[in-house]
Amino acid sequence: MATTVIAPRMPLQQLRTAIQLNAHLTALRYANRSVPIRHASGKSKGDNRARDQPKKKKKARIEFKQYSLKDAEQYSLCDAIRSESLSHPIQGQLVKRATTRYIKAFEVGRPPNSPKYDLAVKLRTVKNGPTVRNQLRLPHAVVTSLRICVICPPDSRHAEAAKRAGASVVGEETVFDALKDGRIEFDRCICHQDSVAKLNKAGVGRILGPRGLMPSAKFGTVVKDVAASVKDLVGGSEYRERNGVLRMAVGQLGFTPEELQANIKTFMTEVKKDIDLLSEKVTKEIHEVVLSSTNAPGFSLNGEFRSSNSPPSRDLAVV
Repeated sequence: MATTVIAPRMPLQQLRTAIQLNAHLTALRYANRSVPIRHASGKSKGDNRARDQPKKKKKARIEFKQYSLKDAEQYSLCDAIRSESLSHPIQGQLVKRATTRYIKAFEVGRPPNSPKYDLAVKLRTVKNGPTVRNQLRLPHAVVTSLRICVICPPDSRHAEAAKRAGASVVGEETVFDALKDGRIEFDRCICHQDSVAKLNKAGVGRILGPRGLMPSAKFGTVVKDVAASVKDLVGGSEYRERNGVLRMAVGQLGFTPEELQANIKTFMTEVKKDIDLLSEKVTKEIHEVVLSSTNAPGFSLNGEFRSSNSPPSRDLAVV
């Protein structure tokens, strides 16, 4: 008959001492090895070091990103607005380009004065620098239904002159009350010099400022002769730099290529003058000019009026 041998029970204090000694010997055994000690979680101490260290922040870009135009396809003005297919022979065959690559093809069936040609001028400039903002009268007016507000005493001779010049909203307190009620019934706002104090006291700058409508002497909207300013604004256009891009409507769909060219030249001339005025504060350069319309994509312009394959301009004047 087999006998069972029962080992003597180790005291609790001795058991704790043995466990601590074993852990100490294990640590010494791996002290001279390159293999890290793994814990019960399967991770070593070195695994947490990279995670605990703060991540390096990427260097913030100080300029707006502009893509290279080296391989970009660019068009002359007449080629960008054409609406028919362009055919050219390749190995004795005629290969047609899709008509949808041209602006007027996207506006087929729409009224000639409804869609607008828009010009976007992309600039190489810093992000937090001064911006370009101005207004001008194009040789061929694009926006003819502009609503103009004149802030001046309602019973004064300035108010009567502003109304005769074409202003749609004239007054002081009535204009301020309408703005506070959330009714902005105008597209441009100018103020007479004598009404600037009342304008500032009314506290409507927080309403007009974000919309770019707050009158300012810097931008020529605080004036002495309101009638002359209204006449300049009627049929005029305003442009403002946002995120390194200037945008403005430069024509209607029914414009001829020559009319569109005249408007673009006038706009680009004014933009270059504005950039020269800021040259002492910040460096700005024109990177790309893109022409689009209300429903068409943008086409990068190469600065030429027509190419060797461009159709006659009289054909492009027909919508």
